[in-house]
Amino acid sequence: MSTSTEVQQDTRFFGHPRGLANLFGVEMWERFSFYGMLGILPIYLYYRADQGGLGLPQESALGIVGAYGGLVYLSAVVGAWVADRLLGSERTLFYSAVLIMIGHISLALLPGLTGIGVGLVCVALGSGGLKSNATAIVGTLYAEGDERRDAGFTIFYMGVNLGAFVGPLLTGLAQTEIGFHLGFGLAAIGMALGLIQYTLGRKNLGEKAKEVPNPLPASRRLLAVGAAVVLVAAIVALVLTGVVHPGNLADVVVWVVAVISVSYFLVILTSSKITGVERSRVFSFIPMFIASAAFFSLYQQQFTVVSAYTDQRLNRDLFGWQMPVSWVNSINPVFIIVFAPLLAVLWTKLGERQPSTPMKFVLGTVLMGAAFLLFLPMVGSGKNASPLLAMVGILFVFTIAELCLSPVGLSLSTKLAPEAFRTQMVALNFLSISLGTAMSGKLAEYYSVDDEAPYFGTVGGIAIGIGVLLLAASPFIRKLMKGVH
Repeated sequence: MSTSTEVQQDTRFFGHPRGLANLFGVEMWERFSFYGMLGILPIYLYYRADQGGLGLPQESALGIVGAYGGLVYLSAVVGAWVADRLLGSERTLFYSAVLIMIGHISLALLPGLTGIGVGLVCVALGSGGLKSNATAIVGTLYAEGDERRDAGFTIFYMGVNLGAFVGPLLTGLAQTEIGFHLGFGLAAIGMALGLIQYTLGRKNLGEKAKEVPNPLPASRRLLAVGAAVVLVAAIVALVLTGVVHPGNLADVVVWVVAVISVSYFLVILTSSKITGVERSRVFSFIPMFIASAAFFSLYQQQFTVVSAYTDQRLNRDLFGWQMPVSWVNSINPVFIIVFAPLLAVLWTKLGERQPSTPMKFVLGTVLMGAAFLLFLPMVGSGKNASPLLAMVGILFVFTIAELCLSPVGLSLSTKLAPEAFRTQMVALNFLSISLGTAMSGKLAEYYSVDDEAPYFGTVGGIAIGIGVLLLAASPFIRKLMKGVH
């Protein structure tokens, strides 16, 4: 019996393979460190030096946060390629976790923008690599047709949201009571714990997790390494010469991701390896790609505009105690834990009567726009005067919008993928999130607490408009999908 078969027949973790506990743990600690750091990053960047921050202009600070998020999802594409062609998922995940820990240590110990530069690049590359490979390894734990698979993924995603819930609570408390660098230090400790428990349990993951599905020929490996070195050198040169700087980072990431996305679509659509039906399905993905990017450009403002709003406009007084800014980032994971299973049950019960994929995209985009319009009644209420309960309600709408669109996008990219471009279509889904996240930083540059109504009204209205256009185009899109629901 092979190691992979032994792993797939293992039932030592509540009826599931023992390796699932290992992946649950590493993903939980990675999300703990990632969201813990993200909860305090925006205010660290724009708080004055006497408040422990770097004193950057608010628009530059929020642009950096959005650009960083875009780089995480862009790195997920790179991480998937490295696993498929060079190292296999298991080793890529391990090195990615090491890189994340180095990044958090840099944020905690290195001063000023040096710490930000080194730290965010390491965390972005590491998180992208871990994100794309942890999910892939969960899939290898189960044989084809194993009925435990869906339940296994549900347990895994509970780890994701548990880490996302606890991270901002603890780092926010550390930042408020002691200082930012302890907050970043906690994120580093969390990732170190995740790495230790992952290392101890690597043997439970089996041989399949270590396989390199499509190895790069030895003759081309040196070329790949050389290209990577040239790319890194070019990026360092652009930063050192001031061509890329904090003020334009969001623009640069938006343009880079947009060019890569268009190139990906052109490569797939012009390939002789795809059939007419497959080409039609790829065309149907284009409007959904645009809607996904628009959706995430609003949804990811939880870490840009919503953070600044929480800091400056939200009443965070809890019985005489001031709640840390980052705690607002723990609201969304709670809603996901509660409502994701309910929505999954609803779609299952509806079966063929459930809304089509384009309709779910319409729902997600329109609800996301509506969430921004819900800020309008609180405009002009004054400094730290907006009620906390209202923010909870708005983030509830964020969550329902996300559950309509986010899981569906990943599933859709696999359904519409041509046989020869399966990984690339999943990469395109990640690129739509990357583009939207970078855009969330770019849009945040136009936000001002002193003149909120035009911002919330315009951004919310445009998202609803995109949803309405998608609704009008739905019959045509479904025709292009050639039978995919």
